[in-house]
Amino acid sequence: EQTNLIADFSKPYCLPLIERGKHSDLKAITHQTLVDVLRGGYSEVVGRYTIVDCRYPYEYEGGHIKGAINLYTKQAVINELMYNSNEYLSRERNKRSIIIFHCEFSSERGPKMNRYLRNRDREANGDNYPQLVYPEIYLLEHGYKEFFQHHRCHCTPASYVPMLDERY
Repeated sequence: EQTNLIADFSKPYCLPLIERGKHSDLKAITHQTLVDVLRGGYSEVVGRYTIVDCRYPYEYEGGHIKGAINLYTKQAVINELMYNSNEYLSRERNKRSIIIFHCEFSSERGPKMNRYLRNRDREANGDNYPQLVYPEIYLLEHGYKEFFQHHRCHCTPASYVPMLDERY
């Protein structure tokens, strides 16, 4: 089935996908799948994974998934992931590089940045369609809030600051 091929159509996605996620155009994974990635459960196929936290800095600093990078503007996504792509690509030729986006609930900011990277990647590789820098991009379904509820040991600091926290 073509819809389960990564965006350059070369092979199926390596992580189990949520069948009917909140965003039908995006490939979403569960919090448990992300923990499996963090624990090395997909290391035979994934050479490099990058977790992109699209929340505002006060949310990120108040608690985030260990190893996640905080990119909350479109320009930051381009500067970091497109201009510095060598930092995020697997050094092992036969292993994949995957990007996992999320925000607080993975309702708005995470999906928006996921789509933005895909569109900019398509534009940058327009002459080489369907080739992409990042053919395998995921969305963490239900975002940091649900991840934190189940896996706070994988968060640093082990806390959660909501976007609507009255202190900010």
